[in-house]
Amino acid sequence: MQKISLKRSRGQGMTEYIIIVALIAVAAIGVYNFFGKTVRNQTGAIAAGLGGDETSAKTANGNAKKAGGDAVTEVSKNKGLGTFTEGTGDK
Repeated sequence: MQKISLKRSRGQGMTEYIIIVALIAVAAIGVYNFFGKTVRNQTGAIAAGLGGDETSAKTANGNAKKAGGDAVTEVSKNKGLGTFTEGTGDK
C-alpha cells in the first residue's frame, strides 16, 4: 500500500514541476516579445564593435535604443484579450 502512495506523490510532484516550467516558458516568451528586437540589435552592435566596424556598431546601437523605447511604449498600453495580438510582430 505504501508503494502506491509513493508513486502518486512522485507523480504529483512531477505534474507541479511541469506546470511551473510551462509558466516560466510563457513568461519568457512574453518578455522576448517585448524586448527581443532590442536584444538582437544590442548583440549586433557588440559584434560589429568587436569586428572593428564602428559605423555599423553605432547604427545597431541606435536601433537598439529605438527598439527599447518602442518596447517601453508598448508595455504602457492597456491591452485586453481583444487586442492581444496587435503589435506583437517585428516591424
